Amino acid sequence: MPIVKKSLAIPKSINPVFLFGQHDSFLRRIKTAFNVEIAYEGDQLYLRSDQPETADLAHKLFEEMIRMLESGHIPDEIEKQYILDTYQDLKEPFAKTAEGQETSPIAELLAREEYFFKKIKIRPKTEGQARYIETLKSNDITFAIGPAGTGKTYLAVAMAIEALKSGVVQRIILTRPAVEAGESLGFLPGTLVEKVDPYLRPLYDSIFDMIPMEKFLFFREKQIIEIAPLAYMRGRTLNHSYIILDEAQNTTHHQMKMFLTRIGFHSKAVITGDVTQIDLKRGTDSGLVECERILKSIKGIGFSYLGKNDVIRHPLVKAIIAAYEREEELNRSTGSESNGYFSDPKETPKRGD
Repeated sequence: MPIVKKSLAIPKSINPVFLFGQHDSFLRRIKTAFNVEIAYEGDQLYLRSDQPETADLAHKLFEEMIRMLESGHIPDEIEKQYILDTYQDLKEPFAKTAEGQETSPIAELLAREEYFFKKIKIRPKTEGQARYIETLKSNDITFAIGPAGTGKTYLAVAMAIEALKSGVVQRIILTRPAVEAGESLGFLPGTLVEKVDPYLRPLYDSIFDMIPMEKFLFFREKQIIEIAPLAYMRGRTLNHSYIILDEAQNTTHHQMKMFLTRIGFHSKAVITGDVTQIDLKRGTDSGLVECERILKSIKGIGFSYLGKNDVIRHPLVKAIIAAYEREEELNRSTGSESNGYFSDPKETPKRGD
C-alpha cells in the first residue's frame, strides 16, 4: 500500500503548545489514535501514513484545531479529548454546504461554551467558605466538617470540575458510604450505577448546576466522571484524580482507613461530613471523628470547619441548626441524650462524637 503524505501550515499567530499540548502530549495521542507519523518543523506540520482514511482524518483534525485557535478559543483538555474521540468515531464522509465547502463536525458545537461546562460563577459567599476554598487549594487531602447547607459538597464539586477542565486531573471520582444498605448492594436490582444512584443524588445535584446533563452522561460513559459506592474503592490506586467522599461521618474506622490509602500520585481528595448526623449502628465509632484526632498534625492534610453562619439555604435552616445545637448543649449539661427516635436514653445508639 502506498504511503500517504500530507502537510499543513501552522499560522505564526498560534502557540504550538495550544495545538500539540504540553510536551507534545496531545500530538502523541493523535499519533496513537490514527497510527500516523507526525512531525513539525518551523511553521509546517507533516503527516505520513499507509492508511489514507486515517491520515485524512488526522489532517482534518489539525485543521479543526487551527481554525478554533485562530477564532480565539483555546480548547481545554476535556475539549481536546472530545475532538479526538469525535474524529476517531467518524465513519460518514464530511457533510458539505450548498457552496460545496466541507462542514466541521464539531466546531459549531464547541462554539457554545456551555456545552461542556455551564457558564456560572462559583465563589465563596461567607468567610468560612473562603477559608474552605483556600484549604482545598493548599492541601492534597481536605476534611470539610459542618452542618447541612454550608456548601461542603457543592464547593468540593466545583473545585473538582475546575481541576478537570484545566487538565490538572484526568477524572473525578465520587463516592459515598451506602449506610442504609450496609455496603451490600448486590441484592438491589439494576446496574452498579443504578444501585448507588440514590445515595449519590446530592452529588448529582451539585454537578448538574455546573455540567449539562448530556455532557455528564458522556463523561460518565468515558469514565471521566466515575461514581462508585465506598465498598468498591478497596484494592484500587487512584492516580490523577479528584476524589470526593461525601457523608463521611457514616464511615467506619476500617472504611476511612481503606479510602485514605487509595489516594495515588497527582490526586486530591475531599472528605465531607457532618459529625452531628451520624447514622452508624450502635457501638460503631465514626471514621471521620477519628480522623480529627489522628491526622491533624500531618502536613498536606487540611481541616476546614463550617458552621451555621456559613449556611446558604432557606433562612430557617440556620434557625433549625441553632435550635438543635441548644438542645444538644442542654442534653450534655444534664447528662441525657435524645435523638427524636429513642425515648429511653438506654436505647440511644452510640453516635461516635
